[in-house]
This record gives sequence, C-alpha cells and structure tokens, in this order.
Amino acid sequence: MQEEAKYWYLHDHQLFSVLSREENRALCLIPNFKTVKKSEIVYFAHDDEQRIYTIKKGTLKIVSVDAEGNETVKEILRTGDLFGQLTLDEGESLEDEYAIAVSDKVIICSFKVKDFEEILEKNAHLAIRYTKLVGFRIRRISNSYSNLMFKDVRTRFALFLKDWAEKEGNGQTKHITVKNYLTHNDIAGLICSTRQTITLLFNEFKTKGLIDYTRSEIVVHDLEKLR
Repeated sequence: MQEEAKYWYLHDHQLFSVLSREENRALCLIPNFKTVKKSEIVYFAHDDEQRIYTIKKGTLKIVSVDAEGNETVKEILRTGDLFGQLTLDEGESLEDEYAIAVSDKVIICSFKVKDFEEILEKNAHLAIRYTKLVGFRIRRISNSYSNLMFKDVRTRFALFLKDWAEKEGNGQTKHITVKNYLTHNDIAGLICSTRQTITLLFNEFKTKGLIDYTRSEIVVHDLEKLR
C-alpha cells in the first residue's frame, strides 16, 4: 500500500484522528497493511508475534476453539474495529481463538505490541482514545453476556438482527438490506442457541413480516418493530 493511502487510512480512523498531520505521516512507517480474501484467516491468538489490529475495510469474525476442537463465533467485527492483543500484555495467556474474513475482501492494519506501546507512551491523547475504544468493546461484550443471562432466545435473536441492521444500515430505519455472511450455526453461537432454533426464528420473523432473507442477504423491514 502506498504511503499516501496509509496516511489517509490512519487520518480517517477513529483511533488515530487525534493525531496531527505530521504525527500521522510519521506513523505511516510503522504499521503493516494486509489484504485478505473471504475465508482467509487473519490471525491466531497464539501467534508468536503478538499484534494490535484495526480493520480498514471489510468484516471478519472472531472464532473460539474449545479443548474438544468445537468452534464458536464470539464476535463480528467491522470497519474501524480493533482486535488482537488489546491488553498490550505479551505474556498474557489468551484463549484459543482466531479471526477469519467473512466479507469478500478485508484490509487490515497491524502494529507489533512493542511498537504500539511506544506510540502510546509518546502521545497521551492517543492513549486516552485507545483506552476509550477498548472500553467500548468490553462494554459491548458485557452487554452481550447480559443479554444471554437475562433475555429469552427470541429477544436475543431480535436484538442481534437490530444491532446488525443498525451497524450496516447507514442510518436507515426501514427496509435495511445487509449481506448475509453468517451461517445459522454462526448466529446460534453468537446468541447461545442452536441451529434448529435459529432456522425456526428466521421463518417465524419472516412470517410476521419483520424480515425477508435469502442465503445472500437479509432485509429488516422496520427497526422499531424489532425493538
């Protein structure tokens, strides 16, 4: 990727927007930019070289693997999101997980943890912004766990569709079309249900006129009704 393209990505990103033009220019020399295609793995949590990643373009999913080898989708990440060694503790033992591209193309920018720590030490404004963004992600995960504990599966499914449509609907509230890049198994893992239940809920919501769906896209007719 050319230096000018790197500059504008960093300049437009919610994390690096607090930096001056000169600081962003200097920063262009440090990160690694990479483009991956759909179904390619972006990183493994236990890679020898721990890094911080940001998504320039596209969508990926974080998948965890248990001791028996069973895989569960933990989270869906989109343009602008952060992932990787977010605690900046290279000695921390992470659970076995990996990130895989689900959109046709994903462009990522990554920093070695040591390099990123040095950047934060030199810029207090950037360190504060980073802390806030990581805090937002933790809060989002906490809310998801709260939903799993206190809401029934039908409500969790409705909230999942609403959140998905809001993030990809560009401010629309009616007839929002989103690319359907998740399997029923993926959605079941995200809301702690089963594939069979997800299939039944898709059919129920379609019958009620809340959604339409195919293998390639989902249309949410009215966000208010999902709420």
